[in-house]
Amino acid sequence: MTDRTTPPPAEPPIRLLIADDHPIVRDGLSSMFASTPGFEVLGEAADGAAAVRLAQRLRPDVILMDLRMPGMDGLTAITELTRLGVTARVLVLTTYDNDTHVLPAIEAGATGYLLKDAPREELLRGARAAARGESVLSPSVAARLMNRVRTPGPQLLSQRELEVLELVAAGNTNREVAARLFITEATVKSHLLNIYAKLGVSDRAAAVAEAFNRRLLTPEARESP
Repeated sequence: MTDRTTPPPAEPPIRLLIADDHPIVRDGLSSMFASTPGFEVLGEAADGAAAVRLAQRLRPDVILMDLRMPGMDGLTAITELTRLGVTARVLVLTTYDNDTHVLPAIEAGATGYLLKDAPREELLRGARAAARGESVLSPSVAARLMNRVRTPGPQLLSQRELEVLELVAAGNTNREVAARLFITEATVKSHLLNIYAKLGVSDRAAAVAEAFNRRLLTPEARESP
Protein backbone atom coordinates (compact mmCIF):
# COMPACT_ATOMS: atom_id res chain seq x y z
CA MET A 1 0.00 0.00 0.00
CA THR A 2 1.29 3.42 -0.94
CA ASP A 3 2.00 5.76 1.95
CA ARG A 4 -0.14 8.83 1.31
CA THR A 5 0.81 10.59 4.54
CA THR A 6 1.07 14.32 3.95
CA PRO A 7 4.23 15.86 5.41
CA PRO A 8 3.61 18.51 8.06
CA PRO A 9 3.66 22.05 6.69
CA ALA A 10 6.88 23.98 7.19
CA GLU A 11 6.83 26.54 9.98
CA PRO A 12 6.70 30.15 8.78
CA PRO A 13 10.01 32.01 9.02
CA ILE A 14 10.80 34.26 11.96
CA ARG A 15 10.37 37.81 10.70
CA LEU A 16 13.04 40.23 11.86
CA LEU A 17 13.52 43.99 12.06
CA ILE A 18 17.10 45.17 12.61
CA ALA A 19 17.70 48.51 14.37
CA ASP A 20 21.27 49.81 14.53
CA ASP A 21 22.85 53.12 13.58
CA HIS A 22 25.91 51.52 11.98
CA PRO A 23 25.30 50.47 8.34
CA ILE A 24 28.03 47.82 8.48
CA VAL A 25 26.42 46.19 11.52
CA ARG A 26 22.99 46.28 9.90
CA ASP A 27 24.35 44.79 6.68
CA GLY A 28 26.20 42.05 8.55
CA LEU A 29 23.21 41.05 10.65
CA SER A 30 20.85 41.24 7.70
CA SER A 31 23.08 39.04 5.56
CA MET A 32 23.59 36.51 8.35
CA PHE A 33 19.91 36.08 9.13
CA ALA A 34 18.68 36.32 5.53
CA SER A 35 21.04 33.49 4.53
CA THR A 36 19.87 31.28 7.40
CA PRO A 37 16.81 29.08 6.79
CA GLY A 38 13.91 29.95 9.04
CA PHE A 39 14.47 33.72 9.09
CA GLU A 40 13.18 36.61 7.02
CA VAL A 41 14.52 40.16 7.38
CA LEU A 42 11.63 42.57 6.86
CA GLY A 43 13.53 45.83 7.22
CA GLU A 44 16.27 47.89 8.83
CA ALA A 45 16.20 51.04 10.96
CA ALA A 46 19.01 53.49 11.75
CA ASP A 47 17.43 54.90 14.93
CA GLY A 48 14.77 54.19 17.52
CA ALA A 49 12.09 56.35 15.96
CA ALA A 50 12.39 54.52 12.62
CA ALA A 51 12.34 51.20 14.47
CA VAL A 52 9.05 52.10 16.16
CA ARG A 53 7.49 53.21 12.86
CA LEU A 54 8.62 50.11 10.98
CA ALA A 55 7.58 47.79 13.80
CA GLN A 56 4.04 49.17 13.63
CA ARG A 57 3.90 48.84 9.84
CA LEU A 58 5.79 45.58 9.22
CA ARG A 59 4.72 43.69 12.37
CA PRO A 60 7.94 41.65 12.85
CA ASP A 61 8.21 38.76 15.27
CA VAL A 62 11.55 39.93 16.70
CA ILE A 63 13.34 43.29 16.73
CA LEU A 64 17.12 43.25 17.10
CA MET A 65 17.64 46.55 18.92
CA ASP A 66 20.85 48.47 19.52
CA LEU A 67 20.77 50.79 22.55
CA ARG A 68 22.95 53.75 21.61
CA MET A 69 21.52 55.40 18.51
CA PRO A 70 21.11 59.06 17.53
CA GLY A 71 17.77 60.75 18.07
CA MET A 72 15.56 58.23 19.84
CA ASP A 73 17.83 55.65 21.49
CA GLY A 74 17.06 51.98 21.92
CA LEU A 75 15.82 52.21 25.50
CA THR A 76 13.32 54.92 24.61
CA ALA A 77 12.23 52.90 21.57
CA ILE A 78 11.61 49.81 23.72
CA THR A 79 9.58 51.90 26.15
CA GLU A 80 7.55 53.36 23.28
CA LEU A 81 6.95 49.95 21.70
CA THR A 82 5.64 48.67 25.02
CA ARG A 83 3.41 51.72 25.42
CA LEU A 84 1.98 51.24 21.93
CA GLY A 85 1.26 47.57 22.56
CA VAL A 86 3.52 46.32 19.75
CA THR A 87 3.70 42.54 20.13
CA ALA A 88 7.15 42.06 18.60
CA ARG A 89 9.76 40.64 20.95
CA VAL A 90 12.75 42.94 21.45
CA LEU A 91 16.16 41.35 21.61
CA VAL A 92 18.75 43.94 22.63
CA LEU A 93 21.99 43.52 20.72
CA THR A 94 24.66 45.89 21.99
CA THR A 95 28.24 46.23 23.23
CA TYR A 96 27.29 47.25 26.79
CA ASP A 97 26.64 44.81 29.63
CA ASN A 98 26.66 47.05 32.73
CA ASP A 99 23.74 47.68 35.09
CA THR A 100 23.15 51.12 33.61
CA HIS A 101 22.09 49.51 30.34
CA VAL A 102 20.95 45.97 31.17
CA LEU A 103 18.36 46.54 33.89
CA PRO A 104 16.57 49.53 32.31
CA ALA A 105 16.26 47.66 29.00
CA ILE A 106 14.73 44.61 30.66
CA GLU A 107 12.47 46.77 32.83
CA ALA A 108 11.31 48.62 29.70
CA GLY A 109 10.15 45.36 28.12
CA ALA A 110 13.08 43.73 26.30
CA THR A 111 12.78 39.94 26.01
CA GLY A 112 16.51 39.38 25.85
CA TYR A 113 19.94 40.98 25.97
CA LEU A 114 22.91 39.76 23.93
CA LEU A 115 26.29 41.28 23.12
CA LYS A 116 27.36 42.03 19.56
CA ASP A 117 30.49 39.91 19.92
CA ALA A 118 28.40 36.79 20.61
CA PRO A 119 29.10 33.82 18.30
CA ARG A 120 26.87 33.44 15.26
CA GLU A 121 25.09 30.38 16.63
CA GLU A 122 24.34 32.18 19.89
CA LEU A 123 22.72 35.04 17.97
CA LEU A 124 20.62 32.62 15.93
CA ARG A 125 19.54 30.66 19.01
CA GLY A 126 18.75 33.91 20.79
CA ALA A 127 16.52 35.15 17.98
CA ARG A 128 14.66 31.82 17.86
CA ALA A 129 14.18 31.81 21.62
CA ALA A 130 13.00 35.42 21.63
CA ALA A 131 10.44 34.60 18.94
CA ARG A 132 9.08 31.91 21.28
CA GLY A 133 8.81 34.49 24.04
CA GLU A 134 11.69 33.03 26.05
CA SER A 135 14.12 35.21 27.99
CA VAL A 136 17.54 35.42 26.38
CA LEU A 137 20.62 36.63 28.25
CA SER A 138 24.30 36.55 27.39
CA PRO A 139 26.41 34.73 30.02
CA SER A 140 27.93 37.96 31.34
CA VAL A 141 24.51 39.60 31.68
CA ALA A 142 23.02 36.52 33.36
CA ALA A 143 25.89 36.47 35.87
CA ARG A 144 25.39 40.17 36.59
CA LEU A 145 21.66 39.73 37.21
CA MET A 146 22.24 36.67 39.40
CA ASN A 147 24.66 38.67 41.51
CA ARG A 148 22.10 41.47 41.74
CA VAL A 149 19.48 39.00 43.00
CA ARG A 150 21.85 37.45 45.53
CA THR A 151 22.95 40.82 46.86
CA PRO A 152 19.91 43.07 46.48
CA GLY A 153 20.42 46.72 47.25
CA PRO A 154 18.06 48.84 49.33
CA GLN A 155 17.59 51.39 46.58
CA LEU A 156 14.11 51.93 45.22
CA LEU A 157 15.49 53.69 42.14
CA SER A 158 17.90 52.25 39.60
CA GLN A 159 21.43 53.63 39.40
CA ARG A 160 20.63 55.60 36.25
CA GLU A 161 17.43 57.00 37.79
CA LEU A 162 19.46 58.15 40.80
CA GLU A 163 21.98 59.80 38.48
CA VAL A 164 19.18 61.65 36.70
CA LEU A 165 17.56 62.73 39.96
CA GLU A 166 20.87 63.90 41.45
CA LEU A 167 21.44 66.16 38.45
CA VAL A 168 17.85 67.43 38.63
CA ALA A 169 18.34 68.15 42.35
CA ALA A 170 21.45 70.15 41.46
CA GLY A 171 19.32 72.39 39.24
CA ASN A 172 20.05 70.93 35.80
CA THR A 173 17.44 71.08 33.03
CA ASN A 174 16.46 67.98 31.06
CA ARG A 175 18.75 69.09 28.25
CA GLU A 176 21.67 69.54 30.64
CA VAL A 177 21.01 66.17 32.26
CA ALA A 178 20.96 64.53 28.82
CA ALA A 179 24.28 66.16 27.90
CA ARG A 180 25.92 65.16 31.19
CA LEU A 181 24.81 61.51 30.89
CA PHE A 182 25.21 61.24 27.08
CA ILE A 183 21.58 60.28 26.57
CA THR A 184 18.65 61.92 24.79
CA GLU A 185 16.17 64.32 26.37
CA ALA A 186 13.46 61.75 25.59
CA THR A 187 15.33 59.20 27.69
CA VAL A 188 15.64 61.71 30.54
CA LYS A 189 11.89 62.29 30.43
CA SER A 190 11.30 58.53 30.43
CA HIS A 191 13.50 58.13 33.50
CA LEU A 192 11.68 60.97 35.25
CA LEU A 193 8.30 59.39 34.57
CA ASN A 194 9.56 56.13 36.09
CA ILE A 195 10.90 58.05 39.09
CA TYR A 196 7.56 59.82 39.59
CA ALA A 197 5.72 56.49 39.51
CA LYS A 198 8.10 54.83 41.96
CA LEU A 199 8.02 57.74 44.41
CA GLY A 200 4.30 58.44 44.04
CA VAL A 201 4.76 62.06 42.92
CA SER A 202 3.77 64.06 39.86
CA ASP A 203 6.60 66.53 39.21
CA ARG A 204 10.38 66.96 39.49
CA ALA A 205 10.30 69.21 42.57
CA ALA A 206 8.20 66.70 44.48
CA ALA A 207 10.43 63.88 43.30
CA VAL A 208 13.53 65.62 44.65
CA ALA A 209 11.82 66.37 47.98
CA GLU A 210 10.56 62.80 48.34
CA ALA A 211 13.98 61.38 47.46
CA PHE A 212 15.55 63.43 50.26
CA ASN A 213 12.81 62.32 52.65
CA ARG A 214 13.53 58.68 51.83
CA ARG A 215 17.30 59.30 52.07
CA LEU A 216 17.76 58.25 48.44
CA LEU A 217 19.63 61.52 47.92
CA THR A 218 22.07 63.24 50.24
CA PRO A 219 22.43 67.00 50.76
CA GLU A 220 25.58 66.90 48.66
CA ALA A 221 23.40 66.20 45.61
CA ARG A 222 22.19 69.82 45.62
CA GLU A 223 25.79 70.98 45.52
CA SER A 224 26.86 68.86 42.54
CA PRO A 225 28.44 70.93 39.76
